[in-house]
Amino acid sequence: MDIALYVLAALLIVGGLAGAVLPSLPGIPMIFGGIWLVAAVDGYRHLGLWWLLIIGVLGAIGVIVDFVASTLGAKRVGASKLALWGATLGTLAGMFFGIPGLLFGPFLGALAGELASGTSMLRSAHVGIGTWLGLLFGTLIKLVLSFVMVGLFGVAMLLGGAASAT
Repeated sequence: MDIALYVLAALLIVGGLAGAVLPSLPGIPMIFGGIWLVAAVDGYRHLGLWWLLIIGVLGAIGVIVDFVASTLGAKRVGASKLALWGATLGTLAGMFFGIPGLLFGPFLGALAGELASGTSMLRSAHVGIGTWLGLLFGTLIKLVLSFVMVGLFGVAMLLGGAASAT
């Protein structure tokens, strides 16, 4: 039974790494779930409370960044409140259209919101691009944090039971 659980944990971690880039998968929660499953099957000998807390905090930061990145990108370029709402709604609506929706949803939402606030098409496109860049930056941070989580997991497993003084 342990082997099946380790295989499931490995699948969760690998799927989570894919989900760090593919927005249709909850990447960071999958990675953390896989790491926690390994820790539990191992009896928390290699990954104790402190390792799991550190990895969990990194994961929480990654999830927060994922949710607010496109909105912060729009805000950075001076978007109106309507553009910020548009970016948020575009991100939510984009989830139903797969990767193209998640790539273009925030851009189109911010563009529509900025246009609705009465600014020019050029200014609205600038806000849309800022939103898209925020989303891209957020994905990059999420990917880096995902690899750091997996790296810390690897370090904890290599250091053995001596490192998990819980």
